[in-house]
Amino acid sequence: MKTLVSTLLLLFLGTSGYAQFRWDAGIKAGASNYLGDIGGNEHTRRDFVSDLKPGETRLSLGAFGRYRIAREISVLASYNYGRIEGDDKLSSNKGRHYRNLNFRNDIHEFALEGQYYFYTLNDLGRTYLFENNFRAYVGLGAAVFYHNPETFYDGSWVDLRPLKTEGESKPYSKICMAIPMSMGFFFTFKKQYRIGWDISWRKTFTDYLDDVSGRYASPKVLPSPLAIQLANRTGELNPPEGIAGNYVPGSKRGDKSNDDAYIFSTINLSYVFRGNGRWDHRSGWQRHDFLKRKRKTLRVRF
Repeated sequence: MKTLVSTLLLLFLGTSGYAQFRWDAGIKAGASNYLGDIGGNEHTRRDFVSDLKPGETRLSLGAFGRYRIAREISVLASYNYGRIEGDDKLSSNKGRHYRNLNFRNDIHEFALEGQYYFYTLNDLGRTYLFENNFRAYVGLGAAVFYHNPETFYDGSWVDLRPLKTEGESKPYSKICMAIPMSMGFFFTFKKQYRIGWDISWRKTFTDYLDDVSGRYASPKVLPSPLAIQLANRTGELNPPEGIAGNYVPGSKRGDKSNDDAYIFSTINLSYVFRGNGRWDHRSGWQRHDFLKRKRKTLRVRF
C-alpha cells in the first residue's frame, strides 16, 4: 500500500512539475489586413495575399497564453484586435474604382489554436547549458470575433450594418466564426523569455466584413435616404459612360461566392512560468530534484 501511495505521489508531483514549466504568457503587436470585395488590385479577386493592398495595412494588438501539452504540441488561447480597411478609390481596377465604396472595421477576436512544432533546436548556439532554444511551428484552430463595418461619408464614420445597403431582410450578425491558420517561430532566452514572429490567416464564414456581398438593391427596398446614398456611391465620381451601367439595381455589387478573410502578422513577447526544478534538455520540460531523490528511495524499497 505504501508503495502504491508513493507511486501515485510521484505521478502527481511529476505532472505538477511539468505543468509549472509548460506555461508562457505574453503580448503581441503588428499589422492587420484583409481580403474581400473592396479595393484590391487590377485583376478580379484573387485569393490569399495576391490581392491585398499594402497601403491598407493597419495596427494589430493582442495578448495570449500558451500551454505545452506534449513535446511537439501546444495549445494557444489569445485575444486579438485588428483594424481592417479598404477603399475602392485606391484600386487600379476601373470597375472597383468607380464603384467608390470604402469601409473600416475593428475586429475583436478570441481564438483557441493548436500549435505543432515541426522544427526544434534545444541548445541554440551549442553552449551545452540548454538555456536558449528555437522552435518553428504551424497552427490551426477556431475563433469567434466581433465586427461592425463603417464607411466614411460627409466628414464622419457611419455604421453600415443597420442600413442594410443590399436590401437584406435583416442585418447580418456582428458575431461570427473564423478558422485561424498560422505559422511562426520563437526563441527562448535564459529559459524564461521568448520573442517570436507569427503570421495567421483567418478564414471567416461571413461576406460582410466590408458590407459588400451581392447585388445593388432597388432604392425602394432600402430603409432610409442615407441607406440609398451609401448603397450606391458611383455618382460621386461621375463614371465614364461605358461602365456607368454596371452600377444599377440588380447588377453585381460584390462577389457572393467568396467569404471575406483577414490576416495578422505580429511580433510576440512572452514570459515562461516555471517552478524551482532543474531543466531537462531532452524533453524541454522541468524536473524536480525532489522527484529524483524520491525515485532512488522507491527503487531501494522495490
